[in-house]
Amino acid sequence: MHRRAVLKLAACSAGALALEHVAPALPRYQPILDGHIHLFDTNRPGGVPWPTKDDTALYKPALPERYEALSAPFGIVGAVAVEASPLATDNEWLLNVAERHPVIVGIIGDLVPGTPSYLTDLDRLHANPLFRGFRYGNLWSRDLAADIDKPGFVDGLRALAQADLVFESANPDPRLIRAILNVAQRVPSLRIVVDHLPHAPIPPAQAARQEYLANLRRLAEYPGVFVKLSEIPVLLNGRLVTDAAYYRHSLDAIWDLFGEDRIFFGSDWPNSDHVAPFAETLAIVRGYIAQKSPAAQDKYYFRNSIAAYRWKPRRPDQSVA
Repeated sequence: MHRRAVLKLAACSAGALALEHVAPALPRYQPILDGHIHLFDTNRPGGVPWPTKDDTALYKPALPERYEALSAPFGIVGAVAVEASPLATDNEWLLNVAERHPVIVGIIGDLVPGTPSYLTDLDRLHANPLFRGFRYGNLWSRDLAADIDKPGFVDGLRALAQADLVFESANPDPRLIRAILNVAQRVPSLRIVVDHLPHAPIPPAQAARQEYLANLRRLAEYPGVFVKLSEIPVLLNGRLVTDAAYYRHSLDAIWDLFGEDRIFFGSDWPNSDHVAPFAETLAIVRGYIAQKSPAAQDKYYFRNSIAAYRWKPRRPDQSVA
């Protein structure tokens, strides 16, 4: 199975394919839990670290009311909000926003293991059941590959695992995948979520590509490692590719490696607006997932997010039947 997946991942087509019209609405056939959205308020005093004011696609408030109005017609019943700020106070800001809006079933915050306040902050945030872990990867000028060897970092990850919370990565590349594998090896009991894996660049050089694919295979051997199929849409010659066949080889490779029990959906809203509107992002995903069995689709859209984050329903439509 792993060899077939590696061949698919390495052979993703780069040819231009015909664009197809995407309907503005999709039929609701089952509840969907969006495992990756960002919330921020560009109107708040002092502004926000991200997005920047020159980002015309994103620089406006992205709050639960706007997300819920946009996503509910597509059958989305809840979401996990992932940090969009390195400010320590924004963990509380995100929790406060989530608490007022039951559509948000959990948040992934921002913490730095090994810092003097880390354990205190972790205990305080963990007291809120909406806090499901934190993200650490290629953002906010951090380097997991180097930071993991800093004093207290691995001990901090062990404390996270003991709290039954999630360690989430961001913006993967071969170096980060190698670092995430290092984390899994040092703290095997830790649940790990790999964000945006379809967007990770595959090295063109043969030796580097083989190392990257070997590290993915080894990472997939850890049952506590989950993958978020997010940042899937691609622009080709300035136009959005909507044909599911364009994405199938690379996505099948990830699916074959990690299996139907450890892959789940994330829209990356509103960051996804840089590439495609929400409806078209979801349509591309559905075009691919439609080839899977109904049970696998249910896992992908809903149940696997529970296994990864262990979130609790806040509304009747978020409960597992």
